[in-house]
Amino acid sequence: MEMEVASIKKKQEMEIFHVFHKVPSGDGPYVRAKHAQLVMKDPEGSIIWFWEAIKTRDRVDSALKDMAVVMKQLDRCEEAIEAIKSFRWLCSKHAQQSLDNVLLDLFKKCGKVDEQIVLLKQKLRQVYEGKLFNGRPIKIARSHGKKIQITIGQETARVLGNLGWAYMQKGNFMAAEVVLKKAQMIYADSNKACNLAHCLIKEARYDEARYILEDVWRGKYSGSDDTKIRNRVEELLLELDLKQPPPFLKNIPGLDLDDDFVNGFEQLINEWARPKSRRLPIFEEISTIRDQLAC
Repeated sequence: MEMEVASIKKKQEMEIFHVFHKVPSGDGPYVRAKHAQLVMKDPEGSIIWFWEAIKTRDRVDSALKDMAVVMKQLDRCEEAIEAIKSFRWLCSKHAQQSLDNVLLDLFKKCGKVDEQIVLLKQKLRQVYEGKLFNGRPIKIARSHGKKIQITIGQETARVLGNLGWAYMQKGNFMAAEVVLKKAQMIYADSNKACNLAHCLIKEARYDEARYILEDVWRGKYSGSDDTKIRNRVEELLLELDLKQPPPFLKNIPGLDLDDDFVNGFEQLINEWARPKSRRLPIFEEISTIRDQLAC
């Protein structure tokens, strides 16, 4: 009887241990990999066990994805990309979209913009063909340790937003603008709004950009209260102020602020800003005449 009680107690302790550390139960290579990753805090050791799990087909869907994530944390992105490309055929159909998401993160960190664009367009085709989420209207995901529901619309807007960002990295701001506007029509948020404003600034469409940034500042979009977003809005508004003439000059009737005028105005300001002698101008003129007479 005592042995049975001890056995039950040990089993309960093990269950608590697995729940606390978020480690699956069992003794296979994948479990050992997660133990090394989450309990021992040994990412290099976990990769060895993840490889073993992939080779022995032990929870290969999770093993390949989790190994790629750990490799990314260790700045081994190229190796992670090659691993996914080489072994994703071992994974189930349902795991492919998760692997694509990991690949997108890896491409982004490596600066592989062209690869990002190709994969994002592929995901948009899946939306068009009704294959996103494997045909289901929503999917369950984790964010900051909590389960959340993501709709097809939200995911489509996210993919379009990422595609817009990729075009921005290529300097193709017109394409980025088109894509970001479509994303905002589906599911608007402050991050995509800032990216759209950035594109408009690059296209010298300053009034449109300012209008969007003011809406973000007023809290019109979700995420507007985030500190990073507000800092970015301030940076973009500052950039706008440097590119746009002040309103009190811009609105003066008959005043054409062409490039020559602006450049001349800036030169004049620089002249005013230079350190000058404390003597009055008349004494400067007298000094010049005196020097000429001395010669």
